[in-house]
Amino acid sequence: MSHEIVSPGRCSPGDKVAVLSPSWAAPALYPQIHEQALRRIRDDLGLEPVEYPTTRRLASPEERAADVMAALADPEIRAVIATIGGDDQISLLRHLDPDIARADPKPFVGYSDNTNLLNWLWFHGIEGVHGGNTQVNLGPGPAPDAQHLTSLRTALFGGDVHLAPVTRTRDMGLPWDDPAALTDPPPDLPAEPWTWSGPERVVTGRTWGGCFEIVRWTLEVGRFVRPVEDYAGCVLMLEPTEEMPSPEEVFRGLRNVGERGILEAASALLWGRPFASGPGHTRTEAEVSAFRAEYREQVLRVVEAYNVDLVVALDVDFGHTSPQWVLPYGGWVAVDGVQRTITAHFA
Repeated sequence: MSHEIVSPGRCSPGDKVAVLSPSWAAPALYPQIHEQALRRIRDDLGLEPVEYPTTRRLASPEERAADVMAALADPEIRAVIATIGGDDQISLLRHLDPDIARADPKPFVGYSDNTNLLNWLWFHGIEGVHGGNTQVNLGPGPAPDAQHLTSLRTALFGGDVHLAPVTRTRDMGLPWDDPAALTDPPPDLPAEPWTWSGPERVVTGRTWGGCFEIVRWTLEVGRFVRPVEDYAGCVLMLEPTEEMPSPEEVFRGLRNVGERGILEAASALLWGRPFASGPGHTRTEAEVSAFRAEYREQVLRVVEAYNVDLVVALDVDFGHTSPQWVLPYGGWVAVDGVQRTITAHFA
């Protein structure tokens, strides 16, 4: 990858971290989940969360952008963690100042709609962290998932994460207005193993991608898209949202990534374990398995058309899935098609 990326500074125990709502302010509606997430940042991560004016308030893009800039500019803040995604973060980007972000690079942690900010940072040469929305991954349930907590801690403090397939997986948690959401584990299903495809070789590259739907928006708008050579050798990571785009929609969207030349430029593809069941889309265990198989079929259909030399791992546990592994965004990931392992590096 010819695009130069700077790794952010990592945290030390006791550091202050900003907890922001750059998209939807879920803490305004579900404060009990938010408060539990803040306690876990203190107790499980050993960091001090700092809220900003729009963390718990529905606000304009300009107001939310101002909080992002304030957090990035504050030398006492050593990381920025998003509470949740949404659907309008793209409108913040015009209000951001890359010089402030580059002056003191620090980890920005988030996924889903936060792919907009992650890509904006990547475009301006700063590595981010894909995963870890506090309202989803830290606040609910009796405790954070071990996989999530291990990888989030490593993303914030530095080191390597060796990803492994999970044995149980879930799409939707308990409703956040239910007191049981604070204490009870949500229902889950058996997790199918990762599916591997492509040549049996080891590739190491910087990651790019994120939430599948936001990547489509990014390419459509074209404002923060770099020349295709800047994606050369990247590990492309893509994962669909809880809106469950149809397998045919996934094919069409990935085809557009192929037509941009990014699939051909990439060295590997990680496809996140997709949502397969939720409100309005209740499926049996067999139906969930069949639905995810349709996704895999369409992803591999695109790979066959655009780059058969890609090392491909499908249904990897990152993005809109639980348990969730956290991955670097613009940082180094090793994808071993021989041993079938994935290692994330947080320098």
